[in-house]
Amino acid sequence: MKKISFAVLMSFLCFISLVPTVDAAVIDHDKVVGFNEVVPTTISQKAEKKFQPYLKVYSGCVPFPAVDAQGNTSGGLQPTGSSKGDCSKHTGQVYSRSTWYNGVWAIMYAWYFPKDEPSPGLGHRHDWEGIVVWVDNPSNQNANVLSIAYSGHGKFTNVQLNERNMKDTHPLIAYNSTWPINHELHISDQVGGTQPLIGWEDLTPAARNALNTTDFGKANVPFNDPHFTNHLEKAWFR
Repeated sequence: MKKISFAVLMSFLCFISLVPTVDAAVIDHDKVVGFNEVVPTTISQKAEKKFQPYLKVYSGCVPFPAVDAQGNTSGGLQPTGSSKGDCSKHTGQVYSRSTWYNGVWAIMYAWYFPKDEPSPGLGHRHDWEGIVVWVDNPSNQNANVLSIAYSGHGKFTNVQLNERNMKDTHPLIAYNSTWPINHELHISDQVGGTQPLIGWEDLTPAARNALNTTDFGKANVPFNDPHFTNHLEKAWFR
């Protein structure tokens, strides 16, 4: 029996070794299959869903998924043609990552756009933008938002929440460009759309590795391991 079991095991291992591995690749921006939302069960997941922002896109691309479960990443688009050419409609994706920072709970939300093109011929392939929602304590049933920081050109700007820039517990954010400057985020008083939310810990290992290592040119992934803490420092409000 032991000999038979050993033979079966060796045959299985040989079969596995012959199965070709598929390396992650850069694929067309509209071929990336995003992640479905998970049912929030942990404190961080529930807080990320509770404070998920609305995004109003005034010009340029709408958000697209940047990575799929196998680690394939978006090739983006060249900044040619219309600023929203080939990227005006998609279900999209919004990414999140949370942690304690200086005694305050930080929730970072990030969007990927295939190109950043204020007008034909200007801009660059790929764009990443994000916000940080600073919360006193996500464990509290009535957790308070202390500040909201939004990104633009590598910097973060903090604003205090009020009845005009919040809808219930959700920040109102705008994505726009003031010609000839590239796109950036702003606080808004208009309710935009939402995208399927996926947290950093809920991504597959292949997807996390891809976001940590893929070169998106002039755009940096704000919530990956190399940039997350540094961006929280930039977004700090005290």
